[in-house]
Amino acid sequence: MSLSKRISQIQPSATLGITSKARAMAKQGIDVISFGAGEPDFDTPDYIKQAGLDAIKAGKTKYTQSAGTLELRQAICDKLSSIDKIDYTPKDIIVSNGAKHSLYNIFQAICDKGDEVITVAPYWVSYVEMIRLAEAIPVILRPAEGEGFKITAESLAGAITSKTKAVIINSPSNPSGCLYTRDELYDIVCLLKGKGIRVISDEIYNRLVYDGLKAVSCASLGREGKDMTVIVNGVSKTYAMTGWRIGYIASNDTSLTSAIANLQDHSSSNPCSISQEAALAAISSDESSVSMMRDEFKKRRDYMVKRIKAMKSVSCLEPKGAFYCFVNVSVIGHDTLKIADRLLEDARVAVVPGEGFGCPGYIRLSFATSMKLIKEGLDRIEKWLKQ
Repeated sequence: MSLSKRISQIQPSATLGITSKARAMAKQGIDVISFGAGEPDFDTPDYIKQAGLDAIKAGKTKYTQSAGTLELRQAICDKLSSIDKIDYTPKDIIVSNGAKHSLYNIFQAICDKGDEVITVAPYWVSYVEMIRLAEAIPVILRPAEGEGFKITAESLAGAITSKTKAVIINSPSNPSGCLYTRDELYDIVCLLKGKGIRVISDEIYNRLVYDGLKAVSCASLGREGKDMTVIVNGVSKTYAMTGWRIGYIASNDTSLTSAIANLQDHSSSNPCSISQEAALAAISSDESSVSMMRDEFKKRRDYMVKRIKAMKSVSCLEPKGAFYCFVNVSVIGHDTLKIADRLLEDARVAVVPGEGFGCPGYIRLSFATSMKLIKEGLDRIEKWLKQ
């Protein structure tokens, strides 16, 4: 019996693949250091876990509205207003089972067969596959490393066609850590004004920004910016809640939010009621736990970048946000699937190959692990390079 064509076209996740292999080796007693993780190594803060326990004890175990509880959606609006200076109402918010689910819903809601969605390499591994699942065509722009892996309004203009439905902006970026400035995003908003093209603004790492910088949302850039932008965010990275599976979109386009709410009604229904209560506690609190994680991530980033820059045959840009270094290994070879496999087999270090991000010649190293493991892992990589 055959499978559908669309499901047969989906490629396995490069990030999950290397992580799975590293875990399998570890279970065999092999000492593997993994730089593959796409999640904070910190535990969910106690006050958030307690909110989940309290929700269970209070019997909050029933269905909620498919779009999420009113209390959680209001808390999201309050946070967006206080920190990002963007005003929404609860009807503009759809809570889903993680930011990945939110993105999937958006592509299903806006794309028809043959439509085009512009994304930027290096891109997060699931964008392209989600676009294809919506029977649309991913149009990939490839800015150079010397351009900070960032597109400009000028380079974007050359990719727009009559079939373009959306542009994905991921700032800070997974995997490069690049961060768009307000002026760069404003130029993009001006270019797209009046074209009927949406900006899908993936802001999942927007609280993990370093060096006194701040992530800017296209939705904050005037009325036109807000009207064209669909914000995607969640609690997984900011509050170390990856397993709780709570993400959301924010958009004042009622046709889009109504369509996604309807889609969610008939697919997943509501996100986990317990997780919603925990997310409410996280989003409603101060961000002291976030500051602690961000400070620690910065120390790790500084150390990792310094070590990589001191090694021969590899290099990387300093990431301005997220918790990854995107390392140029093209001097060694462009087939980073083989390089990643050799590192795992020979040096017992797990990294993610650039092919999954649309960038052969690079590997991604996560610094969402302890400083002790970072030091040991980089020692192994340096020794392997010398050999």
